[in-house]
Amino acid sequence: MLFERPSDDLLYDALVARDASYEGFTWAAVKTTGIFCRLTCPARKPKRENTSFFETIAECLEAGFRPCSRCRPMLKLGEADPMVTRLLTALDTEPFRRWSEDDVVSLGIDPSTARRAFKRQFGMSFLEIARLRRMGKAAETLKEGASVLDAQLDAGYESGSGFRSAVTKLFGVAPANLRNKVLLRADWIETPIGPMMAIADQHCLHLLEFAERKALPAEIKKLQKFTGSGIVMGRHPPIDQIEEELKAYFAGEDRGFKTRIAGHGSPFQRQVWEALRAIPAGVSTTYGAVAAELNLPSSTRAVAGANGANQIAIVIPCHRLIGADGSLTGYGGGLWRKRWLLEHERRMAARDGG
Repeated sequence: MLFERPSDDLLYDALVARDASYEGFTWAAVKTTGIFCRLTCPARKPKRENTSFFETIAECLEAGFRPCSRCRPMLKLGEADPMVTRLLTALDTEPFRRWSEDDVVSLGIDPSTARRAFKRQFGMSFLEIARLRRMGKAAETLKEGASVLDAQLDAGYESGSGFRSAVTKLFGVAPANLRNKVLLRADWIETPIGPMMAIADQHCLHLLEFAERKALPAEIKKLQKFTGSGIVMGRHPPIDQIEEELKAYFAGEDRGFKTRIAGHGSPFQRQVWEALRAIPAGVSTTYGAVAAELNLPSSTRAVAGANGANQIAIVIPCHRLIGADGSLTGYGGGLWRKRWLLEHERRMAARDGG
């Protein structure tokens, strides 16, 4: 069975490995200290004989354990780091400011601490994110017909060559040529299992992927080539809409996803993706079953290929496909996320059905 409760020995191995796939579903309690922790807690690991496992925080508390002060298991899963939230709020207030480490210090935040937190959460530093926001403003200025010099100054670059180099590296085109570009916008969306990058135009969502997905840079380049668009940091309405829908989903509300999705992919791929969206939350099926449903029983491998080509994670639920033997198969966001999503949906469906 895919969702049988793992043995305590397996959970202990997960605790030692800080395996995030059980995050939010299992807590470890240490008999010698009287505390309970997330399985991802960075604290030194207890001995196996001193460790118990519970499925709910209530069980931990009822057994007399108190929450760990390091991993803070009582906080809502995926709650944002207050320091990260504060800096992002400041950036939203002044997105075109040329932020520096001195500005970070002026907010009472240690730059090295901020750098580590942002790298861990987003894969890039706060100052790098701020620079991307400035470059997005420059692209918008150019698109509105301003001179390259005006755009350069708006972005906070004193050096014209440095500005041209930065724009070309980021958008794959020289600054003057951005006037002819349709601009998509990209922004981060926080989720309990890691940040996602969303890219959209005014009308629909083009990409939604976990930020640490190894194939993400290649997917972005492919999207730029396919659409002939530039991509800048910022938001269009579909990103706000999908963020609200994801919040509901992770809160356990099965409302479905209404955000309009761009029509990328071949006719066959779109046919497979529609079949995936028809699979209810809490249900998993196989590649072969989808092929049979499409009246193409010999196309199991083609279905798998279409599944892997999906660039709209969760909304097009490629995580709901498993192997013919019931095992979890490859997932671009990581197998631990696939297991997490399936378990989350199983519990959501069980609650709704009960």
